[in-house]
Amino acid sequence: MGIFSWIALGFIAGTVAKMLHPGRDPGGCLITILLGVGGALIGGYIGTRLGWGQVRGFDLRSMGLAVGGALLILVVYRTISGKRR
Repeated sequence: MGIFSWIALGFIAGTVAKMLHPGRDPGGCLITILLGVGGALIGGYIGTRLGWGQVRGFDLRSMGLAVGGALLILVVYRTISGKRR
């Protein structure tokens, strides 16, 4: 995947994760992209280890893994920072 594909996947996955787990989060568009790209990396790693596949382009499985990883990042961030809302 090219850099622009990672940015687009990151933005979409980060936006979906923020909509699924609402609350006050820092940052705007750039943080959302980084959240989604980080989620894709974590989701891809976990998905590969569990035999669910890898993040490879824009398909439903890749998007699900990326959103799942981004949700995991949001939950960990809010747990560490103590923010509940």
